[in-house]
Amino acid sequence: MDINDNIESPFLLKVSFNKLLKHYQVLAENKDEFLAAKAKRVLKAADPYPELKDGFSNPKILQDREKEIRTILQDSFAPVLTKNEIKTASVPFHNLIFNSSERFRNIIKTAGDDFELKIKNMPEDDRYIVACTIILNFCYGYSLNLKRPFYYEIPDANGITRFYKILYNADFCEIVANDGAPEITFEDYEELLDNFENIELWKEKFPPNSYTFKGFVISNIFDVTDDQSISNIKSNLIGEDRRKDEGFMEGFQEIFRSLFNLKDIKIGFSIYNKDESLFEVVYGVGMSSFLLNKKEYAKCSDALCKWSYKKLLDDKQYFSVSDVDKMFEKSNGQAPHIKVLHEQGIKSAIFAPIANDDGLMGILEIVSYQPKVLNSITANKLIDVMPYIVSAVERSKSEEENLVEAIIQKECTSIHPSVHWRFEKEAKNFIKAEFNGEKAIFNKIAFENIYPLYGQIDIKGSSIARNNATKEDLTLQLNAVKEVFIKAGKIESLPIYEQIIYQIDDYLKGLKENFQVDSEQHISSFFDKEIEPVLNHLYKIGELKDEINNYFNSLDDKIGILYKHRKDYDDTIAMINKEMAALLDQKQEDAQAMYPHYFERYKTDGVEHNMYVGESITKEDSFNPIYLYNLRLWQLQVMCEMENSYYQMQHTFPVQLDVASMILVFNQPLSISFRMDEKQFDVDGTYNARYEIVKKRVDKAFIKGTDIRITDKGKITIVYSQKQDEREYLRYIKFLQSKNYLDTDVEIVELEDLQAVTGLKAIRVSVLYHKSEEDKAFYTYDDLMKEIKS
Repeated sequence: MDINDNIESPFLLKVSFNKLLKHYQVLAENKDEFLAAKAKRVLKAADPYPELKDGFSNPKILQDREKEIRTILQDSFAPVLTKNEIKTASVPFHNLIFNSSERFRNIIKTAGDDFELKIKNMPEDDRYIVACTIILNFCYGYSLNLKRPFYYEIPDANGITRFYKILYNADFCEIVANDGAPEITFEDYEELLDNFENIELWKEKFPPNSYTFKGFVISNIFDVTDDQSISNIKSNLIGEDRRKDEGFMEGFQEIFRSLFNLKDIKIGFSIYNKDESLFEVVYGVGMSSFLLNKKEYAKCSDALCKWSYKKLLDDKQYFSVSDVDKMFEKSNGQAPHIKVLHEQGIKSAIFAPIANDDGLMGILEIVSYQPKVLNSITANKLIDVMPYIVSAVERSKSEEENLVEAIIQKECTSIHPSVHWRFEKEAKNFIKAEFNGEKAIFNKIAFENIYPLYGQIDIKGSSIARNNATKEDLTLQLNAVKEVFIKAGKIESLPIYEQIIYQIDDYLKGLKENFQVDSEQHISSFFDKEIEPVLNHLYKIGELKDEINNYFNSLDDKIGILYKHRKDYDDTIAMINKEMAALLDQKQEDAQAMYPHYFERYKTDGVEHNMYVGESITKEDSFNPIYLYNLRLWQLQVMCEMENSYYQMQHTFPVQLDVASMILVFNQPLSISFRMDEKQFDVDGTYNARYEIVKKRVDKAFIKGTDIRITDKGKITIVYSQKQDEREYLRYIKFLQSKNYLDTDVEIVELEDLQAVTGLKAIRVSVLYHKSEEDKAFYTYDDLMKEIKS
């Protein structure tokens, strides 16, 4: 048996007391008779056993010579201090401890039989290299400082982790090179400086067992639980996005348990909302507030009594409740913070304000289910901790503000990733100018020579559908109120009731025969100004209470009108927009992977999208017209897929509406710039404005010489002006016909002249549909409708 077994190291380890015994040889000649006699006694005990000086690696000798070793170490382990000092004698890079103070032995005994003593901060993989750096220092004089703080983590009798820092005394060590050990040159040293991780190189320079380590180290150990707990709190709070870490809060509470030396405590937080004078929960895994107790928020004045309110919010001082039950009786259960603690079975607590110069930010809550263990004295331990918590909350608050701002930017004024680099560049220039004291101007963001693509899937007849829904709602509401007045006329024969019924009939006739744009407004005003005051009067009579209640119950609570068919219509539009936009966004990820480009989409009565592609956007010398053609084909295919997706889900919508799809082809490159006032890109220049005019008006245009709209249900319409565009898209259509996306009924038509725009043409072709994603059959629009309704 050997202490070097199963250890790979440049050291051949030997326990030796040679250097310590040499020290005693000097003391034996000391003029102080007491010191000299003591030294001679130690030397006499060691003399019969040369292995104690020469060194040994058999651990059995430690047992056989235990008495002699204790004598040799008696000055290092003074009996008078053995119950106070935490000290060991051991072999480095090894778990072998062969002598220790009584206090150390008691600490290990308390930790339990299954406790395994291990040094923290000593990675197993680095031990070989650390040993090599010691050789460089000890044998060659190269100053390499690899000192790091080493710790033991040992549980106490209550299961609380205590932290012990280890300081090594290596005065009694010797290191010598063995035969065959490579000589380390300055060139070797320089090479090793840049290769810490290259273990094979270190083993080449310092082969295993090439040096002998003789001696032992004395470890002086100190309880630094408070310091380490504060350090751990600081480290935990520094971590990014820790609130999502499931183990964060439990680990954080363990640190506080070590700091307070109390096993039975829990930590809670509540955030102070100054604007609304509320305490709010902190959203994070495992986080809770004992002050709020499962509530999302509470008014500060409702959560605290006047004294505690002043203490925390005005004075910004912590306070303790050492005996919750006693305080609950004393306050007759009226103090809100005492009451809420009592309801949770909490027996003692500390509330500490998390505040900076700007005021209160939140409350740190420390609670225990044992009385008196948390009190105004133990609360003083927070003095060293609170600055780190305040700093963390400040950072968290700043991060949350940045996150809120980022969400607003993303959801409301988003900058597409493809052009973000230009905005970032200008922002940096803006900051640089401000820093240099120059006039900071955010320069115009523009992109030249880019190709536009535009498409829309539009709801057909949306205005007619909206008007029909409005007429149906108004008719229902007028008839409902008419019934009330007919019954009122039978109870109380007043001419005013007849006049109101006449007015209602007149409105009903108008809705049926001649619905106008302002009809809804006139009738709504009639309900507000003429009907409701009379209904309020009738309600007081009492005989028509049920009828009037039924009438008002039929109205929408928020807008005060009958909102049934219009709600179905509005819900349908919202659902169509949501589903189509989601599908388009999903497909866009594939398009961006093909070639980066600017993309935006917006919801109207349907979903429209703009795409811009070109060299100035991608910032790389990589653009080729093939990427434009590829995106055009992608766009046409996706429009077919959106049509299919829509009609597969159409039956789930409250109102059955049709859609029509259109693509606008613009052959020439144009320029766009970002308009700061509208927070969006727009085309630049008079010539380019023609594109925007066509975009806004073309879907309402008619086929030349007819009253037929250019867009139609079941068809995709491709509007263009150049013959080469026609040839290009006919190729795409032929390809998609081969894949059963499109039918064979291709037609080319001319468009009526638009304002300032002439000569436009369009290709119209029917889409082929499936009843469902699993269905492999192909249907025209008419066939699909028959199949669905059959």
